Amino acid sequence: MLKPDYIFESSWEVCNKVGGIYTVLSTRAKTLQDTMKDRIIFIGPDFWQEKESPYFREDKALFAEWQWEAKEGSQEYGLPSLPVRVGRWMVPGQPIAILVDFRPFFEKKNEIYGWLWEHYQVDSLHAYGDYDEASMFSYAAALVVESYYRHYLQKTNQRVIYHANEWMCGLGALYINKVLPQIGTIFTTHATSIGRSIAGNQKPLYDYLFAYHGDQMAEELNMQSKHSIEKQTALHVDCFTTVSDITANECQELLDKPVDVVLPNGFDNSFVPKAATFTKKRKAARQRLLEVANALLGENLDDDTLIVSTSGRYEFRNKGIDVFVEAMNRLLRDKELKKKVLAFIEVPGWVGEPRKDLQERLLSGKSYDTPLEVPQITHWLHNMSHDNVLGMMKYYDMHNRKEDQVKVIFLPCYLDSKDGIVDMTYYDVVLGNDLCIYPSYYEPWGYTPLEAIAFKVPCITTDLAGFGLWANKEFGRYGEIEDGVKVIHRTDYNYSEVADAIKDTVAKYSGMTDKQVDECRKRAGELSKKALWSEFIKYYYEAYDIALRKAEARNKKK
Repeated sequence: MLKPDYIFESSWEVCNKVGGIYTVLSTRAKTLQDTMKDRIIFIGPDFWQEKESPYFREDKALFAEWQWEAKEGSQEYGLPSLPVRVGRWMVPGQPIAILVDFRPFFEKKNEIYGWLWEHYQVDSLHAYGDYDEASMFSYAAALVVESYYRHYLQKTNQRVIYHANEWMCGLGALYINKVLPQIGTIFTTHATSIGRSIAGNQKPLYDYLFAYHGDQMAEELNMQSKHSIEKQTALHVDCFTTVSDITANECQELLDKPVDVVLPNGFDNSFVPKAATFTKKRKAARQRLLEVANALLGENLDDDTLIVSTSGRYEFRNKGIDVFVEAMNRLLRDKELKKKVLAFIEVPGWVGEPRKDLQERLLSGKSYDTPLEVPQITHWLHNMSHDNVLGMMKYYDMHNRKEDQVKVIFLPCYLDSKDGIVDMTYYDVVLGNDLCIYPSYYEPWGYTPLEAIAFKVPCITTDLAGFGLWANKEFGRYGEIEDGVKVIHRTDYNYSEVADAIKDTVAKYSGMTDKQVDECRKRAGELSKKALWSEFIKYYYEAYDIALRKAEARNKKK
């Protein structure tokens, strides 16, 4: 097996916390750093000129000679000036990160797109929104690799990998492919842009997948440019990968290219507190969540309350937020429910500000017996009257009344410990849950359920999530809540059955003995250990081997 001497990995989410890809890269970093000390180099966009990044620590001494050369530009190789900053990504392993300001390349945009069409027939004519921004970053990231390679590695026999994540980094992968054919290229699509769009536009994705034509759907959904860069990158890189079997199927049907390797997303459990700290943090999280709920609702919910939650990106249908609200509404009338339920929807919305009235109550330390106005939400939104969560709760007349056994609270902000209400990080909040629920419709992998079980919180997910399929494979059958993960069968059309399955599982869990709950939590933790990066990194080495062999074969022909 060929192993790389250097890996350059680019992503929009390097030192830029947006979504799941940040988690993929930041948790995997330590595993690669342990074996490739400072020869794994991440490249991300530099959004931090005006303020200091919480994720990045600059080090002007690191590659000082190259930093100077990159900023000056290289006449010998025709490379422009590159506004780079070099330092460490402040995650476990502290790998090297290079941040590049891509804005200067906008003036060359048409020329770059012309080159892309000429060499790879990528259609950038229909570009809009974030396409230009992502493409200029991708181009700048590739120039960073070229500049570094010319400076340090050109005259050596080092084996080098360039790994591009998502369509946003496709242009750079194609550039490296053309300009530095001695580098092995890998492209990972974490979700196909057209698949996500089909699902997000309320079209049935799975039953008709065999019949959809990716190019045709891209035209129909005005996604031509993103689909085009994704498809051409998949076709031309040395190794095309995705994160789950379910998305591999999607790639074959919509991008007309089977993947070479599936790279499942692992986890690094150094994020999980140990023994006594774990218990202390769990207790603190529960206490805080109950304080917030009681202040908002004018209630006195105690520690016997069953705390459940869903979280993730605000994709109302794709992430199953709609079916979560539906299930909680049905649970309101469920005679099998043995405990009060406090359900949080932790999904960042269009936040205005934390509620002053709620802040005042929390600061007072007093108990209240009357709810605040709009007792369903912790932060005011800019679009209160058009918000999907609030709209659905209003439609179902879910107003968190005194007599309701199930209270649903929308926490519409990033849990970064500075939100003004909960003031704890997401990982600290997760610890306080009894059960996490992620009934995804479109979910290539699904980090949220994996994170939940890593913190010993049993969860409910579906077999339309890559993680759910993986869990079923580990169990050799459909997971039940007693296994630590309940996997619900989900299709294009069984929304109502999924809502009932969630309702029934929560009701069942509410009646479990302490001993049964402890066993559930233990099994959840055990399953998460099978998804550690130490278990999954082997798939990456398989991808590196494929890419390096193709690069070597290509260079022998020269």
